[in-house]
Amino acid sequence: MAFNDMIIDAFRAGEGEVREPIDFGRSLGLLHIPKRDGTIALIPLMAIEQGGSWHVVASAAGSPQHPAWSYSLRRASEIDLEVAGDIGAPIRVVRVAVTELTGAERDRMWEAFTQVGEGFRGYEAKAQGRVFPIFRLTPLEQPDAA
Repeated sequence: MAFNDMIIDAFRAGEGEVREPIDFGRSLGLLHIPKRDGTIALIPLMAIEQGGSWHVVASAAGSPQHPAWSYSLRRASEIDLEVAGDIGAPIRVVRVAVTELTGAERDRMWEAFTQVGEGFRGYEAKAQGRVFPIFRLTPLEQPDAA
């Protein structure tokens, strides 16, 4: 089984919580990214929730090349995002608008990633100067108030 498939299976089996093979806790997002051929790529990524939106980084574990899915995400104005619900609640699917961050806003969010994921600084060192794209995923509809 491919690594991403193991992460996706763990995410869905654990109602949004992933402890193995990497401990993401409840911070994983499962992006449904439309590809040019009309199929959907399922991409599991650490997602930082901030200001009512989720943020994901196209680090590709420090590869000098952008991950292929990042080009598809740039073309998409909206995608579906699976995220953990409240503890004990099922996974939620949220329709989100996609915005690529730039400049100081991107730099601030990059610092947030390096604070929560120790591996990101190592990725930066391996990337041969590549700047990792960071995307904000903003819900298109606010959940109903309880």
